[in-house]
Amino acid sequence: MRDVNSLNRVILVGRLRDKPILRYLARSERPVAHFDLATNELVYDPSKNESRRRAEWHRIIAWGKLAEFCSKYLDKGRQILVEGKLRSRTWEGRDGLKRRTTEIEARTIILLGKREEAEAAVEIAEPEAFPYYESEATEFPDQEPAEPEADFPAETESDEDIPF
Repeated sequence: MRDVNSLNRVILVGRLRDKPILRYLARSERPVAHFDLATNELVYDPSKNESRRRAEWHRIIAWGKLAEFCSKYLDKGRQILVEGKLRSRTWEGRDGLKRRTTEIEARTIILLGKREEAEAAVEIAEPEAFPYYESEATEFPDQEPAEPEADFPAETESDEDIPF
């Protein structure tokens, strides 16, 4: 059940550190891709009277066809927009210590940057192929699509019947 008064959404625009790493889960063969995204901000230092750039690194994870899209079309330094949600997970490492991480689970990825940069970073046969990719995952998979409302009148009115 979803709480009406909460929202878990992240939107980032940044550049990739390296090419995404694509793996397949052992049991289900489901693809999963991991990559790091850098976002920059200018920070003003009043004591030195100068601004400097500070990078923040974000760990991104993509599943299914979105993961395969990432592996095929994303490369080091590529500028993208990622829309997704925060996910935290814990596991026990090989050394027996409990570890924890927070990642952004990508739902939509849009390729950004100049067209020349995109063509140099990604070899695409068609110029408009895959400008973005949205995950096929739905929030409510058990919910059936709503049927159209039958209360609307038929579209038989002419322009003369419109009151404005």
